[in-house]
Amino acid sequence: MKAIIFCLVFVAVCNSLPAQDSTVHTRSLDSVILVSFLNQQNIRPLPAIQGTYLFAGKKTELIDLAQAPADLSNKSGRQLFSRIPGIFVYDMDGAGNQVNISARGLDPHRGWEFNIRKDGILTNSDMYGYPASHYSMPMESISRIELVRGTGSLQYGAQFGGMLNYISKQGDTTRPVSFESINSVGSYNLVSSYNAIGGKKGKWSYYAYLHKKTKDGYRDNEHTDSEAEAVILNYTVAPRLSIRAEWARSRYLYRIPGALTDSMFRADPRQSTRSRNYFSPDIHIPSLTLNWQPAAQTKIQLTVSAVLGKRNSVLFDKPTQVRDTINTATLRFNNRQVDIDRFNSYTTELRFLQEYRSGRIKNTLSAGLQLMNNDLHRTQLGKGSTGSDYDLALVDPQWGRDLHFKTTNVALFAENNFRLSPALSFNLGARAETGKTDMNGTITYYPGNEIPVRIEHRFPLFGGGLSFKPTDNMELYAGFSQAYRPMLFKDLVPGSLYEKVDPAIKDAKGYNAEAGFRGSWRFFKWDITGFLLRYNNRFGTLAEMDNNGNFYTYRTNTGNSLTKGIEALVQADWLSGNKFFFSVFTSTALVHARYTRGSVKSGNANIDIAGNKIESAPGIISRNGITARYRKYSVSVLYSYTGETFADALNTPEPAAATGAVGPVPSYGLLDMSLLFRISKNLDSKLTISNLADKQYFTKRPLFYPGPGVWPSEGRNYNFTFSVRL
Repeated sequence: MKAIIFCLVFVAVCNSLPAQDSTVHTRSLDSVILVSFLNQQNIRPLPAIQGTYLFAGKKTELIDLAQAPADLSNKSGRQLFSRIPGIFVYDMDGAGNQVNISARGLDPHRGWEFNIRKDGILTNSDMYGYPASHYSMPMESISRIELVRGTGSLQYGAQFGGMLNYISKQGDTTRPVSFESINSVGSYNLVSSYNAIGGKKGKWSYYAYLHKKTKDGYRDNEHTDSEAEAVILNYTVAPRLSIRAEWARSRYLYRIPGALTDSMFRADPRQSTRSRNYFSPDIHIPSLTLNWQPAAQTKIQLTVSAVLGKRNSVLFDKPTQVRDTINTATLRFNNRQVDIDRFNSYTTELRFLQEYRSGRIKNTLSAGLQLMNNDLHRTQLGKGSTGSDYDLALVDPQWGRDLHFKTTNVALFAENNFRLSPALSFNLGARAETGKTDMNGTITYYPGNEIPVRIEHRFPLFGGGLSFKPTDNMELYAGFSQAYRPMLFKDLVPGSLYEKVDPAIKDAKGYNAEAGFRGSWRFFKWDITGFLLRYNNRFGTLAEMDNNGNFYTYRTNTGNSLTKGIEALVQADWLSGNKFFFSVFTSTALVHARYTRGSVKSGNANIDIAGNKIESAPGIISRNGITARYRKYSVSVLYSYTGETFADALNTPEPAAATGAVGPVPSYGLLDMSLLFRISKNLDSKLTISNLADKQYFTKRPLFYPGPGVWPSEGRNYNFTFSVRL
C-alpha cells in the first residue's frame, strides 16, 4: 500500500511541474486495419516506449503475423519465429497443442523460462510452482508477437528468458460488426475452424472468437481435439480513461503415442508404444484492466487477472521398454496412473509511466507493483482404470501424493531512462522481490514430518542499459539485468523413500548481458547481438550416503553454467513498383553453453560435469528464407538447421539402447514452403508444406512428461487455409 501511495504522489508532483514545449499531446483514434500484401514488414524492434513499458536500449523483436508464411493452425514454431535468431523449438507434438521454445541455452518445455503473456496478461500456470504456459490460444487469433530478451526482466518479471507477449486481433472499430473466418484442412485428417466477430458501438468495442480443431497426428494412436474461446470488451469511460474486460479459455485432449527407443525410431518413426495415454489441460484466464492517462506525460495501468484450471493426465507411465499389454493374470490391461494439477494463480499489477525533465535531461520513469498469490494443488499417483478411453476416475480414492504449493510474492520495480541527447540515452533500474513458498500435504511413501518445505524468495535485482543512435536508422545498444528462477514443484517432491530434498535449497539466480547493433540501410536490415547468460545454483541430484552406509538421492543445487554467443538477423528487401517484392534473410545464432561447475548423480556416484554442454542447447541454429511476391501471388521457402544437442548433463555419447532416454539428439535440417494467393481484399488462400523433404528427426529426449525416450517429429505434411474477412 505504501508503494501505491508513493506512486500516486509521484504522479501528482510530476503533473504539477510546468509543461515543456516538447510535450506531445495524444488523442485516441478509431483503428483502421491496413494489410500491405507486397511489402510486409514481418519483424522489427519494439518502440522505445509502449504503454507503460520502457523498451529503450533493449533487445526486442516484434513479429507481424499478417500474411506470415507460417502454418498458424499447427503453430509451427520454426516458421512463426523464423526471423528471431537463436529460438530453439521443441516439437512436442505435430498438432501444435503448445508452443515449446527457448533461447540462449534455456529449457524449452512449454516456454517456461519466459514470462508469457497475452495482451499483457500473465498466462504462466504458476510462476513459482509450475511456470509452464498450459494455456494454448489459437495462433489465428494473434495479430503480432512481442519478444523482449532477459535484460528487460526488471519491469515484468525476473525470468531468464525474457517476456513473450501475444497480442490479440481486434475488430474493425469503424463499424458495429466485422467478421473473420479462417478454415484449414491438411495432413492426418486436420480440420481447423476459427471464427471471430468484432466492432464498435458508441463507447463500447468488442472482439470474440470460437476455435475448434481435430487432427489424428503423424504417429499411430496419436490424436488431438482442441477448442478455444475468448471475449474481449472495451469501454471508453472518458477520452483518457478506459476499462478492458477479457475472458479466455483453452482446452485440448491429446492422445499420446508414447516414446520410442533409437532402434524403433530407425525402423519406423510413426509407430506407437502407447494407446491408452491421454493429456488434457483446461485453462481459464479472466482479467480486468484499467488504463488511465491523467496527463499527457502520465500513464497508469491497473490489471487484475487469474489463471484457473486443471492439468489432467491418465497414463500407463512406464519406461519405453515396458510394453502396455494384457496382464495374463487378470486378462485385462494394467491400471493406469491419474494425475491432476489444479491451478489457482492470482496476479495484481499496478504500473505507471511518467515523462518529466530534470534540468535539460528528458526522463521517462516506468515503475510499479506486482502482487501474486498462488495455490497449486497437486494430486498424483492415483490408481486409474484398466480401460482405454480418457477416464480420470480412481479405483482407489487415495492419492499417492496430495500436496499444496502455496506462494505469496510482492515485487516493486522501477526503471528510468535518461535521454542525454536526441542520440544518447541510458537506463538504470531495480526490482525487489520478497515472498515465500510453502509446500505441505501427504505422500503415502514418505514420512509426513519430512514433507513440509518452505522457500523464501528475497531478491534485490539491478540492471541498466545504453542506447546510442548515430542516425535515425541505426542503433547501438547494450544492457545488463539480474534474474532468478524459483525452484519448481517437481524439483522438490521426492520420487521415492530413497530421495531427500535439501532443506536449504536455493532459487537459481544469475544475469543476462548483451550488446548489439541494429538498423537499416537502403534495402538491408540487420540486428546483430552478442550475449552472456550466467545461471547459478542450477538444480539437480547427488548421490549421498546415510549413517548406516545406505545410498540415497539428494535433491539440491548442483552447479553453475555460462552461455555466450552471437545472434544475427540480416535481411534484404527489394520492391519494384507496385507489382514485385523479393526478400531474403538469414537468422542465425552461434551458442556456447557449458557447465562451469557442478556434479550430478550417476548410479551411486557423483560425476563432475564442469565443461559439459548444457542440455538442449545447440551450438548453431540457422534459419534462412526467401520470399517472392508478384501481384496477388507469393511464395516463401524456409530452410532451418539445428545442431546436435545432448539430453543429459553427463553428455552421454551413446543412446541408452533399452529406453532411448539419454544420448545425443542428432542435428537436422528442414525445408518448408508456403504459397499464398490473395483472391481479393477480403479473401485469402494459403498452402503450407512443412518438412518438404520428409526428414525423419526428433528435437529432444525429454526427462519427464511426456516420457523419457525418442519423440519423433512430423514428416512431410501440408495445410491448406482459406480466410474470409467481412
